[in-house]
Amino acid sequence: MKLLFSIFYFLLSFSNPDIAEIRKLYPNAANSEVTSKYFLSKLSEVTNESNKTLVAYKGSAVTISAKFEKKISDKIKSFKEGAKLVELAIGSEPNNIEIRLIRLSIQENVPKIVKYNKNKKEDAMFILAHYNEQSNALRAYLKSFILQSKSFSSDEKQTIK
Repeated sequence: MKLLFSIFYFLLSFSNPDIAEIRKLYPNAANSEVTSKYFLSKLSEVTNESNKTLVAYKGSAVTISAKFEKKISDKIKSFKEGAKLVELAIGSEPNNIEIRLIRLSIQENVPKIVKYNKNKKEDAMFILAHYNEQSNALRAYLKSFILQSKSFSSDEKQTIK
């Protein structure tokens, strides 16, 4: 019995995190260094070969952690590493609306000097065009983002159901 429990625990510890939990954590991940580290820890087992939505969330977690680095060189290194993961996910699944939302939310919140803002309009248009095709849970998640986003006009926000 102990062996069975040990095997189950081992497999569970290397499984991907629950996407619903990650979605709940994401909006507040940048609020403090503690929440940022916790969010990143939840994604620690995600690899480049994992579910691409989780890869994008891990990329976002790494970009968020850059905010709390002490040295400028460490900030730049962390941000580039995170953005690379997000772009890897987009490259693998360009029609994944959630990955587009992640990239858009990062691009909206980084300083212009970082020059990671070229896809805001494209991602916002993609999200609006494919919003109604999503599951109820994902639409609710997208809606909460859209309503607080700077990338959508008030008219576009009114069209969201």
